[in-house]
Amino acid sequence: MAPEVSVSQTYADLHPCHRGANVSDILTSPPSTACILLYIFLGSLAVVTVCGNLLVIISITYFQQLHTPTNFLILSLAVADLLVGVVVFPLTMEFTLTLGLYHNDLLRKIQHGFDTILVMSSILNLCCISIDRYYAVCQPLTYATKINVCVAVIMILVSWGVSVLVAIGFAIARLNQENCEERCFIDALYANMLGLIFSFYLPVIIMLCIYLKIFLVAQRQARSIQSIKSGAAVSKMKRKATKTLAIVMGVFVMCWSPYFLCATSQILSHVSLSVVVFEALNWLALSNSMLNPFIYAFFYSWFRSAFRMIISGKIFQGDLTNAKLF
Repeated sequence: MAPEVSVSQTYADLHPCHRGANVSDILTSPPSTACILLYIFLGSLAVVTVCGNLLVIISITYFQQLHTPTNFLILSLAVADLLVGVVVFPLTMEFTLTLGLYHNDLLRKIQHGFDTILVMSSILNLCCISIDRYYAVCQPLTYATKINVCVAVIMILVSWGVSVLVAIGFAIARLNQENCEERCFIDALYANMLGLIFSFYLPVIIMLCIYLKIFLVAQRQARSIQSIKSGAAVSKMKRKATKTLAIVMGVFVMCWSPYFLCATSQILSHVSLSVVVFEALNWLALSNSMLNPFIYAFFYSWFRSAFRMIISGKIFQGDLTNAKLF
C-alpha cells in the first residue's frame, strides 16, 4: 500500500488487546476475550473476501457468455482482491495481534511487498474498469473497436506491471530510509510522495473525472429520450445512474482516503499515529477488497444468476458453460 505509517507504541497506550501491558506480558500472556472476538470478526472478513471474489473468478472463467473485455477486467480485479484476502489479511492479522514485537524483519518486508502489489493492482484495475465504462457509455458506437479482448489484456498487464514497479520503488525508499544519513532523507521523502501520488491520488482524480463525465453523458441521454419515455421512467434512470456512481466512488474513497491522507500527513509533518488509529485505517482500506465483488459483480443480474448456479452445484450436474445468463 502506501509507505508504512509511523506508529506510536508507548506501552501505556497500546493496542486495546494489550492496553497497559509491558513487552514481556504481551509476548507471553494469551490475548483477551475482546481480542479473540476481534480476530474472529477480521477472520470472517477474510473469508467473505475470498469467497466473494472466488465466485466472481469461477463465474467469468466458467460461463462462456461472460467472456467479454469488461468481465476480464473484473476478473483481474477479483484475482487481486482474492489474493488480498488469502495473503494480506492473514499477515496483517498476525502483525496486529503481536504488534510486530517479535516479527521477522524479512517476513515483514515480504508482507509489505505483497501488500503493495496486490492493493495497487486492485486500485489500478478499478481505474481500468472506469475507463472501460467511459467508452461503453460515452462512445457506444466505437466501443467494440476501442475496447476488445486484446486491449483488456494490455490494461491488465499494465496494471500488474505498474504495481510491481511501485512495490519496488517503495522497497528502495524504505531501504534508503533505514541505511541513509540525513543527506539522502530528502530523496526517500520524494520517492514516498511520488509513490502516494501514482498509487492513490492520480487514480482517484482519473476515476472522479471519468465518472463525472459518464454521469453528465447519462443525464443528457436521459433527457434526449424524454419524448418517448414517461417522466417517472426518466427520473428513475437518473436516480439509478446517480446511485451507481455514488456507490462506486463513495465506497472506494471512503475505504482508501483516510489511510492515504494520514500517510501523506505523516510523511510531510512526521506525525506518529496511535496503534488503534493505524489499525482501524489499515483494516478500513483492506475492506475495499471485500466490497468490490458486491459493487462490480452482484450489481449485475447475470452475475447473480451465475452465482446461484455455482452455489447450488448445478455446474457439477452438467455442462452449463454455454448457459444463457442474460
